[in-house]
Amino acid sequence: MRTTGDQQLVKRINRSVLLRLSRAQPGLSRARLAQESGLTKSTVTLLVRELLQEGWLHESGAPVADGAGRPSTPLAIDVGVRALAGIEVGVERMRLACVSLQGALLHSDEEALEDPSPECVSRQSAALAAQAQRALAARGLRLAGIGVGVPGAVDQDSGRVRFAPNLGWRDVDLLSPLSAALQAARVGDVPVQLQNEADAAALGEYEFDVGEGGAHPGSDTDPLIFVNCDVGVGAGIVLNDRLFVGAQGMAGEIGHTILEVDGPACSCGRRGCAEAFFGSRALSRSGSDPERAARFLGVLLQNLWVTFNPRVIVVGGASCANDPQLLARACDAVAQYASDAGLPMPQVRAARYGALAPAVGASAFVLHEYLRPLHPAAHERQARQTKKNRRASSAPAA
Repeated sequence: MRTTGDQQLVKRINRSVLLRLSRAQPGLSRARLAQESGLTKSTVTLLVRELLQEGWLHESGAPVADGAGRPSTPLAIDVGVRALAGIEVGVERMRLACVSLQGALLHSDEEALEDPSPECVSRQSAALAAQAQRALAARGLRLAGIGVGVPGAVDQDSGRVRFAPNLGWRDVDLLSPLSAALQAARVGDVPVQLQNEADAAALGEYEFDVGEGGAHPGSDTDPLIFVNCDVGVGAGIVLNDRLFVGAQGMAGEIGHTILEVDGPACSCGRRGCAEAFFGSRALSRSGSDPERAARFLGVLLQNLWVTFNPRVIVVGGASCANDPQLLARACDAVAQYASDAGLPMPQVRAARYGALAPAVGASAFVLHEYLRPLHPAAHERQARQTKKNRRASSAPAA
């Protein structure tokens, strides 16, 4: 019986409950946290003390009397100690974003992709992360974790990139060379998470959403779909407070869904794929038809709407950045489909963080894993990688 492991899991769960409550309802006291969470007051007192010491929470005001007249100190997420970093490995560019625990953008950077090989991507990512860490340190902040978004399917159990066709990757172990490169760049022993870029962007829109009156992040946006129209086209899906990635991490690979039989040729060898209509490379070609591309984007959004019935569809990527009217015309098409069916259309909007959406989302994935206990396999993988990194950093130089 793994008593110690079970106790640590229970502790992680309880900590995540308190952090999520503190994000959703800033100003709760220890007594209110105990009441809202169902945990004992002694457990809450112990865990809050740890979270204060680690810089996750802070006492946000002077004590006030509770309902029984006793002094009670309000608590809130501390945005002055920890920060998160996210890196988007794009087909042509790499982008980095650092955000606070509440999603405020603190630092960003962008570079051309030097080389698509996993080793070079790892080194370039590590260099960006090291620069970001120095920028955060200058503001008195420490890096709590790094997320990396890639344009391909990621196996959450193994941490391998199953397939990233626009980078020429298949069954690639990116986590190991990335962790080694971060160690070599002296970034330190920080958690590293790997995720598909569109999935990450969906989490950024979800985790850093605040509804009216400061409502629970994501409370008005679940289910949420993020559609990323870049060189490739993909979707991230948040469903029931979790990423929906499918059995093999392939959910949301919509770029090669067929929108027109015998349509334009696609890079995958098929014809009529979504990517062939409104991927950024397709739109940049001489003779491309923006009006037609917008209509087909509208078709795709309508299909996602009737398939998943989301509250919100967010659309971003280079295609939309290069042609601001693309999404507007696609929304008109969705509105017409809704009118024809006599149904109200879902909310469709542009990405809140613009071109940085996948990078911000990668940082949100780190936070997402803090706030929800890791899948056992993922947790064990992260623990093994951490031990490996520590052994490497303590080994004597050759």
